[in-house]
Amino acid sequence: MNGALTLGIDFGTSNSAAALMDANGVLQVIPLDGTRAEMPTAVFFNSETHGVLFGSEAMQAYLAGTEGRLLRSLKSLLGSSLMDEHTAVGDHSLRYFDIVVLFFKELKRRCEAHADVPLTSAMLGRPVHFVDDHPERDALAQATLGRAAMEAGFTHIAYQLEPIAAALDYEQRVAQESAVLVVDIGGGTSDFTAIRLNPARSKEADRSNDILATTGVHIGGTDFDRLLDLSTVMPSLGYKHIGKGNRPVPNSVFFDLSTWHLIHQAYTRKAMHFAKELWTDFSDPSLHARLMEALVGQYGHRMLAEVEAAKIACSISGQNAAVHLEFLRGMAAPEVTADAMALALQDAVSQVVRCAQDCVAASGLPAVDVVYLTGGSSALAPLVAALQAAMPQATLVTGNRFGGVAAGLAYAGSCAGHLLHD
Repeated sequence: MNGALTLGIDFGTSNSAAALMDANGVLQVIPLDGTRAEMPTAVFFNSETHGVLFGSEAMQAYLAGTEGRLLRSLKSLLGSSLMDEHTAVGDHSLRYFDIVVLFFKELKRRCEAHADVPLTSAMLGRPVHFVDDHPERDALAQATLGRAAMEAGFTHIAYQLEPIAAALDYEQRVAQESAVLVVDIGGGTSDFTAIRLNPARSKEADRSNDILATTGVHIGGTDFDRLLDLSTVMPSLGYKHIGKGNRPVPNSVFFDLSTWHLIHQAYTRKAMHFAKELWTDFSDPSLHARLMEALVGQYGHRMLAEVEAAKIACSISGQNAAVHLEFLRGMAAPEVTADAMALALQDAVSQVVRCAQDCVAASGLPAVDVVYLTGGSSALAPLVAALQAAMPQATLVTGNRFGGVAAGLAYAGSCAGHLLHD
């Protein structure tokens, strides 16, 4: 290997992955988290040891009840003013931007340990839209992502759209020219590319003539988690509870508790005081007591993680899946059912499918041959069913849900190597 290798980095809302083409032209999807390619985009500041944990170790420490601060879905903050704000971690505070840099440094360290060479060039994946309908914030998000990578030690960076990267990975397994709709359903965004794939052109650096259309919408797996949490768990804490005066309980605290990157806001002194004073709005005091137990115990991430696990289990098996919440006293385990999940996610899934259809329409093609599914949330059963119904003439192909985009970024980086290293 040599120092001119380009690392493909898929910095995801829920999970991150990386890959590179080695000196012999062989693709390596890097095992970032033990033997797994995907690494949860999570950072945990341990208050007991004053150490910092990343990935699955961060999640395990938090879920085991270790004292500290967990941060997830950091990508969702790109393009917002929150990036430059400080947040409490133990007995000090850090900018959210600096926490992103910490994560990139750890990802770079793990990749270099695997490759056994310094890695200073990176092809960064980016969604079609970091922020919907706001070009200035979208540009800021990409610039912030690049700045974080540079501060982590990368000296040469370039960008590629994540669905195009997924297409380049899939092209390695295509025998003849095909019109493909790439469906990349990540944690925070759903991105689409209509593209002509042909193995004879797979080594070309410029594929702009083959890219027919790209679209994207800011809906992904974390939104599905939030909607399921609100429909399945939060009613037992008072969400949509009709209280005194025949008025519903204010819902802001439930929205914060159900949104990965906003959970910490529910634990601030101001938010806790607001929640405590809500007791006058409840006609059922046990619901308010359970809400306060969840807030005082800081169980938001734990509840959402259990909802996410039930979502995955139900989607894979089609069977009912319990949301295990034994840590909340007197709380029966609610179930995620296939019908209830489809109902809770109906509007969000419809928006995603509509965006996919818009991509095909914008391509000028009457239809595509293949719908290629990738991204961590692409296995969601209601979404797969809705896509198949919307495009019955296309063959659905399931790709590498977690490593495909990173692999495509490595291919793109290899083809554009001279641009990155000059």
